[in-house]
Amino acid sequence: MSELINNSEYRRERLKELILKLHEGESADRVKQQLTETLKSIPYGEVVEVEQELIQEGLPESEVLKLCDVHGEVLEGNVDLSAAREIPEGHPVDVFKKENAEIDKVAGEASGLLEKLKEIDDETFNDYVNQLKGHFNGLMDVDKHYQRKEHLVFPYLEKNAITGPPKVMWGKHDEIREQLKGCIELLNEPELTKQDLEDSLDILFFPTLKALRDMIQKEEEILFPMCMDVLTEEDWWEVHKQTLEYGFALYDPKVDWKPEGVTEDTSEPVSQVGEGTIQLPSGSFTVKEIMAILNTVPVDMTFVDKHDRVKYFTQGRRRVFARSRAIINRDVRLCHPPGSTHVVEKILEDFKSGKASHAPFWIQMKGKFILIEYYALRDTNGEYLGTLEVSQDLTENRQLTGEKRILSYTDDKDGENE
Repeated sequence: MSELINNSEYRRERLKELILKLHEGESADRVKQQLTETLKSIPYGEVVEVEQELIQEGLPESEVLKLCDVHGEVLEGNVDLSAAREIPEGHPVDVFKKENAEIDKVAGEASGLLEKLKEIDDETFNDYVNQLKGHFNGLMDVDKHYQRKEHLVFPYLEKNAITGPPKVMWGKHDEIREQLKGCIELLNEPELTKQDLEDSLDILFFPTLKALRDMIQKEEEILFPMCMDVLTEEDWWEVHKQTLEYGFALYDPKVDWKPEGVTEDTSEPVSQVGEGTIQLPSGSFTVKEIMAILNTVPVDMTFVDKHDRVKYFTQGRRRVFARSRAIINRDVRLCHPPGSTHVVEKILEDFKSGKASHAPFWIQMKGKFILIEYYALRDTNGEYLGTLEVSQDLTENRQLTGEKRILSYTDDKDGENE
């Protein structure tokens, strides 16, 4: 039997047979027992091949999708990753995996909170729900992780005739997105009761968190090792260059990866406007110059487009509020504490309708006076283009008196002259 167990064709046929048993209704526990008794472990590439073959042989994609979680559970711990390639730090797959670590962490924290529901009394219920909102709003960031797989990675698999598994995985992405939306919609119900939440634990919340974690297993045991084998360094470089268009999920890479042999200079952003110059009605500047200007003005600016997605923020030395590239392409509603989401909604609604174009706020924070202003951005025809958030620390400015007409410099905290 040992020579059969080591035979790739035998393993694939056996795995196919076991997956079809699941299709026919046999229990996952029984199938897993048969799998471990006869195969012990299966190379990750063969799992993909079997899924592809099943679809080609007529098993509907919808049925493979339905079985996906079950055969994922059966395979857990039985996939052989010994031949998987090493992943360099900052590589797109390294970023995916580090995002997964954060997703898993937040999902674990959410699960722990949900398990404490019985201990929550009426007085603390609203605070408890706000904590849950924060966790599930954070988990919605997984959409950016999934979009990068769907639009940047899957096309390269399809070019290599691997079409079935990406379709199945994309279907699971859509299911998880809908489950997460369902969780957030329920948590945002104004009349939500503890009993409502308790009734939904086993039919919505726990299955959603399990689906998120199951997807991490599928990615790390099967998808990513296979992608490392199939995609070339040039393919990964193209994926890397387009990643920021979609944003990151709960993680901001610390290393800017570049494959060996790539000579393209990435030290400065690439401009799409002739030879790096941006021409405006009142003048022009290079990409390098506009970056320096935006990062030098003494305010924090964040741009939200007309679809309510965060598209840009300045990176000055003395930010009022911390920002990371993980917010790029994120719904702006999810970038604020649950308790203030209704305010953000109202501002966006009034800006879009034309009812308002400016919304100022000021707060005291850690002994500082902070001014926060929102401006509607409109074109010359009045069409709404998005919202600009501007924040600045006015603590020192509010203390100014008299006049200053003599040239003098004082070292600021960052070692720059004022």
